[in-house]
Amino acid sequence: MKLGYMLIVLAFLSIAYLFIGNSDISPMDIFHLTPVQLQVLQVSRFPRLISILVAGISMSVIGLIMQQLTRNRFVSPTTAGTMDSARLGILVTLMWFPGASPLQKMLVAFAFALAGTLIFMRILEKVKFKDTIYIALLGLMFGNIVSSVTTFFAYKNDLIQNMSSWLQGDFSTIMKGRYELIYISIPLLIIVYLFANRFTLAGMGEDFSTNLGLAYRKVVNLGLILVAMVSAVVIITVGTIPFLGLVVPNIVTLYKGDNLRDTLPHTAVLGAIFVLVCDILGQLIIYPYQLSISLTVGVVGSVLFLYLLLRRKAYES
Repeated sequence: MKLGYMLIVLAFLSIAYLFIGNSDISPMDIFHLTPVQLQVLQVSRFPRLISILVAGISMSVIGLIMQQLTRNRFVSPTTAGTMDSARLGILVTLMWFPGASPLQKMLVAFAFALAGTLIFMRILEKVKFKDTIYIALLGLMFGNIVSSVTTFFAYKNDLIQNMSSWLQGDFSTIMKGRYELIYISIPLLIIVYLFANRFTLAGMGEDFSTNLGLAYRKVVNLGLILVAMVSAVVIITVGTIPFLGLVVPNIVTLYKGDNLRDTLPHTAVLGAIFVLVCDILGQLIIYPYQLSISLTVGVVGSVLFLYLLLRRKAYES
């Protein structure tokens, strides 16, 4: 699939998305918008569209980075404990710093996400079995342990309802003034692209990349920092979006190969398209009510994940 065609599809879906929702705005109204319709576009539709695009691009790209650094196609922020660790960080801010600003919550979530990711990477270095499915299951087990700790302390401190809002990814609450933090992801994604070749070399293993003159540990640590930071930003503004960082990079790899600089643009655009389509479905299936993005992406992503599992031999060959 050519990148130009994907961009055309993304542009078409983005324009169509602005006219989908409970407020009646048709394409013909664009030339004579009422004050109410203009306010809906400015306060709700545009911020929601921007959040969808940035979140879709961000989570897909960092999923690709994690798979490259771990050399495992079934590792992503949601299967390596990164997102679960970020939620634990959010719980800590709710318990100890209830008046913390969104930026402060993001920084604490980043610290916990980075720590959780580093722990998972250390576990990978210690395990004897390197089967792709085994590593993914190990990551899920680690994430569930962290999630159980979060749930225990949330229940103990009567914060279950507060934490539930961070467990479900949802764009329906995105409005002007409540989503701007997600822009932090954009410069982080630029850094990812600039270091793409180094991440590709790091994915070939420590010995091989070191022989080529790469500062392997520094590059891996930079990649993990970027993964943790983007994960924290997305979970603070949108919530958890499951399977996104797992299935999109795998789909792109099927037809583009393993060169990170070549696959990054395709992964970014396909990730945005995927989230946009899922959110459109979530708004239309039980209209005028809406399904959360975590539910629609979870259902579609689980089907794609099962398909990728059946094709796992293609990745190992």
